[in-house]
Amino acid sequence: MKETQSLRSEAMDLTGKLLIAMPGMGDPRFATAVVFLCAHSPEGAMGFIINKPTHDLRLRDLLTQLSVKITSQTRNLPVYFGGPVEQGRGFVLHDQGYHSAISTLDVTDAFAMTATLDILEDLAAGRGPDKALVLLGYAGWGPGQLESELGQNGWLTTDADPDLVFRLTDAEKWDAALASLGISALMLSSEAGRA
Repeated sequence: MKETQSLRSEAMDLTGKLLIAMPGMGDPRFATAVVFLCAHSPEGAMGFIINKPTHDLRLRDLLTQLSVKITSQTRNLPVYFGGPVEQGRGFVLHDQGYHSAISTLDVTDAFAMTATLDILEDLAAGRGPDKALVLLGYAGWGPGQLESELGQNGWLTTDADPDLVFRLTDAEKWDAALASLGISALMLSSEAGRA
């Protein structure tokens, strides 16, 4: 009995890891998605799709919409579709070299997340983080939902590498995440089996 209780109390924590969508993902919004998990607990999970930029919106456009002054230091970063939840809400996933004066969530030793306007103002002024992904919306899972999807072979998990997240092109991220596990996309089938 004690063994069963201790297994239940040791909940899986994938905070700071990457989810790699398996072929045959039922939701087309997550097809070939790589998701960085900012939080994972028995209450649920929250993360960002890091390889699906929007095609009609860049940082300068977003800053203009928010009446934030654009300067010569403003990088024109892509804005990503972070996920289907709260698509009007903005987030910045970034390196640990930056912390907002208002609120920054330290996710791991290499990654942090800020969701306050001051980071956009700092990015506009050239004072923001060196490495950053600007995202609208997020991916969210209720209690046990992500664990269920993992059990149904919907996702693979791997460690989050800053080079993969921030340096690689979006087209390279899914294959690179698979390669970090020693897997080629050609090896995967959308028809998962169980022994």
